[in-house]
Amino acid sequence: MKRARLIHRGEATRIALDVAEHAFERMRGLLGRSCLDAAQALWLEPCNAVHTFGMRFPIDVVFIDDRNCVLAIHRNVQRARLLFCWRARSVLEMNADAAHVCGIGIGDRLAWRALP
Repeated sequence: MKRARLIHRGEATRIALDVAEHAFERMRGLLGRSCLDAAQALWLEPCNAVHTFGMRFPIDVVFIDDRNCVLAIHRNVQRARLLFCWRARSVLEMNADAAHVCGIGIGDRLAWRALP
């Protein structure tokens, strides 16, 4: 997986990303992790659907279109849920309530910048 920094409204944030671009990485997602640090998230690309079956902790799920605009935000998603957004190109998975804490809203632009 690539390591990157989340870019929100054109500015680098404190959120460190794992970028899952390969099929196996996307399928595994956050499964098997017991927690996610407050300053960590997972960017899945391409992706327009996620599930939380087998998850050990609640997450925020942010759907992003091909222009990097936020289409939908599902907050505090519990285990055993299935979410999808047909127009999405990417999905950002974060700790529960992290989207709110970071000030991410519908229509915001999100991107990532690879770390050296």
